[in-house]
Amino acid sequence: MFDLIKKTMLTGVGLAVMTRDKIEELAKELTEKGKISEKEGKELIDDLLKKSEQARKDLETKVEDMVRSALEKIDVATKEDIARLEEKIRHLEQKQAPENKTG
Repeated sequence: MFDLIKKTMLTGVGLAVMTRDKIEELAKELTEKGKISEKEGKELIDDLLKKSEQARKDLETKVEDMVRSALEKIDVATKEDIARLEEKIRHLEQKQAPENKTG
């Protein structure tokens, strides 16, 4: 079962990194060998390009989720946390500025 999951994941990663040139090269090779017709080759290119783009997006989303999850586990400040603190500091500095001028 693990091997099946591993192969499926590797296939998804492989598809995600396939470039247009590689896809066209594969379709051309299959067409030249008579494995598929020219029309089927064009359909294959279109289909693989769509699947490749979707696999790329899915992989990117999964990686982002994994990184976000890892960062949450190690309790690292996010950009939003830092921005919130910067805003508080700005607010406190503005409150304190008039006091410094009179004193």
